Amino acid sequence: MVAAASVVVAVGTATGMLSALDDRHASDEAKPEVSSSPYLAPLPAVPTPSASPSPSASASPHRKNLEKTPGSTPTPTKEEKAERAEKADNGVVRENGSTAFVSTGLYRHPQSQVLDWVRANSGDPRRAVIASRIADQPAAVWFADYTPSTITARVRAVTSGAAAQGRVPVLVAYAIPGRDCGGASQGGAPDLGAYDAWIDAFAAGLGSAEAVVILEPDSIAQAECLSSDRRSRRFASLTRAGRVLKAANPKARVYYDAGHSGWNAAAKQATWLRQAGAASAASSDGVFSNVSNFHRTADEIAYDRQVLESLGGPASLGAVIDTSRNGNGAPPDGEWCDPSGRKIGRAPTLNTGESRIDAFLWVKLPGESDGCKGSPGTFSPSYAYDLAR
Repeated sequence: MVAAASVVVAVGTATGMLSALDDRHASDEAKPEVSSSPYLAPLPAVPTPSASPSPSASASPHRKNLEKTPGSTPTPTKEEKAERAEKADNGVVRENGSTAFVSTGLYRHPQSQVLDWVRANSGDPRRAVIASRIADQPAAVWFADYTPSTITARVRAVTSGAAAQGRVPVLVAYAIPGRDCGGASQGGAPDLGAYDAWIDAFAAGLGSAEAVVILEPDSIAQAECLSSDRRSRRFASLTRAGRVLKAANPKARVYYDAGHSGWNAAAKQATWLRQAGAASAASSDGVFSNVSNFHRTADEIAYDRQVLESLGGPASLGAVIDTSRNGNGAPPDGEWCDPSGRKIGRAPTLNTGESRIDAFLWVKLPGESDGCKGSPGTFSPSYAYDLAR
C-alpha cells in the first residue's frame, strides 16, 4: 500500500480504542468486544515545514472584523465578552458564534486492549505510566466489520453507555466497499447498496445524545485509485450516509475524511469533500484529519483551515484532529510502521481553544501496533511505554 492513511487487517478489525466487532450478540444488550485493531499505515509520513497558524489564522476565515465594519453589530461590552468566553470554555459556542458541544467530556469506553493489559499487569514497572497517560484517556470505538444484523445493537451499546455518563462518544464507521484500494485493509460491505443499508442500521443505534462520528477514514483522501464513475458513486453514498446519520440523531456530529497535511493539497481535498457532501450542513459538521498519523497539531490546524476555506459551506463547519501519536511530528524518513521516537500528542478534548477546530481526539489508540512492534492491531506495552514516557 503506497498512499493510504490507514490499513486494516483482513479480519476486519480497526484501529482506535477498540473495535466493536462481534456478530454473536444480536440483542440490544450486546456490548462491543475488544479485538485487535486495524493498523493505520499512513501515506508516507514525510514531515512538512512547520505550518504554525499566523496571528490572523486564529480568527475564523469566514468571520469579518465586525468592530471595524460600519453599520455592523456594536462592539461587545466587557460583560458580553466575559459571558461569551465562559460559554466557550464550557463548550457552548464556538468563536464564530455557532453552537458547539454542550457536553464537555469525551467518553472512555470501559473495554480496550490497553485496559485489559493494565488490569492484568499490576506488577509491571511500566504500568503506572501506561495507565495514567494512555489507558485513562478517552478514545474512539471502531466499527470496521460488515455485520448488518448486529451493528445497531453494538452502536447503541456505546452511545447509551456514554449518554448515561453525560459524555460524548467517538464512533468510527469503517465499512465502505473497496476501502484501502484492495490493500491490507480491504473489506467492508460487498457493494454500495449493502453499505447504504449498513449505514441505516448504524444510524439507528446513535440514540439522541451528542456523539461524534468519524465517517470512513481514507474514503476520500485515497479516492485517486478509483475510476471516475466509481469515485462519483462512492461520494454519492457518503453524502447519503451523512444525511442519514444526522437525520437519525441531530445531535450527532459527522466529520468527513480530509487525509492529513502531508497528503493531498487542500484545494484538491476540498473539491472531493464537496462532492462527497461535506460542505452541506444537512450531512456534515466538517472534516477530520491525521487519523493514525504523526503530523504535528499546528500543521493540521493550518491545513484543516485551508481545507475548510476551500470547501465553503456554512461557517459552522469545523475540524477534528487525531493527536494520539503526533507529539514529535512525523518521522524524517517517512516511516509509518511503529516508527521510533514518536510520542503521544495533546490529550483528547472538546475545548481546543482554536477557532474552527472542534476537538482533538485519539482515534488511533497509542500502543496498538501498525505491524512492526507486534502483530497488526495488537497492543504492545513496550511501544505504548515508549510513546507515553
